[in-house]
Amino acid sequence: MKKIIAFAGSNSSTSINVQLVKYASSLIEQAEVEFLDLRDYDAPIYSADIEKVGIPQPIKNLVSKLAEGDAYIIGSPEHNGSLTAFMKNTIDWASRVEAKFLGGKPVLLLSTSGGKRGAASSLEDLNNKMKYFAGEVAATFSLGSFYDTFDKEKGVITNEEEKQIIAEAIVQFEKAL
Repeated sequence: MKKIIAFAGSNSSTSINVQLVKYASSLIEQAEVEFLDLRDYDAPIYSADIEKVGIPQPIKNLVSKLAEGDAYIIGSPEHNGSLTAFMKNTIDWASRVEAKFLGGKPVLLLSTSGGKRGAASSLEDLNNKMKYFAGEVAATFSLGSFYDTFDKEKGVITNEEEKQIIAEAIVQFEKAL
């Protein structure tokens, strides 16, 4: 059975993007999904000086774990219209271990926020960067107005139209597996 590695680029213990990634993961039928908490792979802000001393072990462990996947589900939170510093830092370090760390494998990109755009700017930013890391984007999904469209206690999207849209994204992603 294929293995999907899922994570969100947030270091918040209450991340709504983590919740969306876990929901999307529950919809996958054709593969096993392993969720990674990127906080377990935290590293100092990237610096050439630090890299000269050595790449942080947590990042080496992350890249090794990513290599186990046949595909990826990645949640992209947004800070000030862009990727979070945490996500960007993780990407910067991972690319120092292996430039093409996603290995040409299929990717489902997700984003959400409390606003109507659902972190669409961050999603677009990450989508544009995937080519540099050999991520083959199979589908994207952005959930706007998270607090009005998602039941945090049940861990599900409550808006029927959004449920259909993410289901279609999952079908496209699974076709790429």
